[in-house]
Amino acid sequence: MDAVTNALQWFVNLGASVMLPILLFIFALILRIKPGKAFKAGLTIGIGFIGLNLVIGLLTKNLGPAAQSMVKNFGLHLGTIDIGWPAASAIAYGTVLGSMAIPVGVIANVILLFFGLTKTLDVDVWNYWHIAFTGSLVYVVSHDFALGLFTMVVHVMIIYLLADMAAPYIQKTYGLEGISFPQGASAPGFLLALPLNWVMDRIPGINKIKLTPETIQKRMGIFGDSGVMGLIIGIIIGLLARYDVTKTLQLGVTTAAVLVLMPRMVSLLMEGLAPISEGANSFVKSRFPNRDLYIGMDSALAAGNSTVLSSALLLVPLTLLIAVITPGNSVLPFGDLATLPYMIAVMAAVFRGDIFRTIVGGIVNVVASLYIASWVAPLVTQSAQDAHFAMQGNSSISVLSDGGVWSTWLIVGLGKVMSWGGIGLIGIVTLVIMIWFNKFRKKSHTRFV
Repeated sequence: MDAVTNALQWFVNLGASVMLPILLFIFALILRIKPGKAFKAGLTIGIGFIGLNLVIGLLTKNLGPAAQSMVKNFGLHLGTIDIGWPAASAIAYGTVLGSMAIPVGVIANVILLFFGLTKTLDVDVWNYWHIAFTGSLVYVVSHDFALGLFTMVVHVMIIYLLADMAAPYIQKTYGLEGISFPQGASAPGFLLALPLNWVMDRIPGINKIKLTPETIQKRMGIFGDSGVMGLIIGIIIGLLARYDVTKTLQLGVTTAAVLVLMPRMVSLLMEGLAPISEGANSFVKSRFPNRDLYIGMDSALAAGNSTVLSSALLLVPLTLLIAVITPGNSVLPFGDLATLPYMIAVMAAVFRGDIFRTIVGGIVNVVASLYIASWVAPLVTQSAQDAHFAMQGNSSISVLSDGGVWSTWLIVGLGKVMSWGGIGLIGIVTLVIMIWFNKFRKKSHTRFV
């Protein structure tokens, strides 16, 4: 068992730019795509991911110091530090339980696909750290290893269900045909955005606001261009960070570059995914005429969308302000400020790319995340200590993204209060909805947008 786990860990450590091309090349061969075409598709995906990560790294490298300057300038002092998803994933995979998340997630995915209870074939195995995170937290409160494993199974079921439900929105809004986002920090935003969108559709005045990149460009000309929008937003962030003129202009141009380059990197990645996605759907339809198959990818594919990225950048100073004025909050947003595009990626799709609604939804999401992240902070801190994570002088840590998502509150909360009964109840409800959604729901209702 250790040999298998070590081999899987070695494979995952290759990184997405190597791991995904290999997985998808093998998958393409299974689909009987010609080896040359399959190899080129896999390599193009790897190249696209490298380009995507370079642009995301450019954003993180420049946004992080600006956010740190804003925290210092605003004089923010809260007891719990947001360590961000990179550190949270290290904690999640650093426990014995967490190290089993990848085989648990892969086996669950295969079983659910076999029985037709999900449409998502999840190839982004690195993101199983999300279920490792909740499994480790439930283990902290229960000291039950088996319950921690069961928690990971139930959590991944929730993620696949939400990914399937949100897929039509994702595909239409972002033009990502055959793609779903089984990502633990993004998918739960679907159930938050649905009622918010319904409410805003029925508020006079609000329901007339249409603020998309296209409408902005139509009304404001050059100021609606994604590059110009990025420049303006970057300059605003630079001013809030109290940068000098040189650093402010540099941040503005860098932000503009990110908004322009990110969609092009996603297009390159999708160029590689297209033949595999088409082959997968042809393969499935030839054997199961009434079934669809989605390729499960990271929500980074939507991070370059103008609505998502511009809204997320505007939410950075708003998140810091909200953290200060929200009564009962103990979390200082920091590490996950650059993760805001992922947190709102699915929500923006439900809002049909509307920037106004995405910012409103993002604010609601941030408020909820701050409260949940504050509540879960003692458990995250304990889990970090169990994983021998370097606390760097912090006595209390949390995570705004995964630590603040509603699914963490539901799973860990019921696991803490009801143990096996709580997690079992969530699992049963999720399974029933999966059966209804995939087996009994009328085909005419599969399109939500």
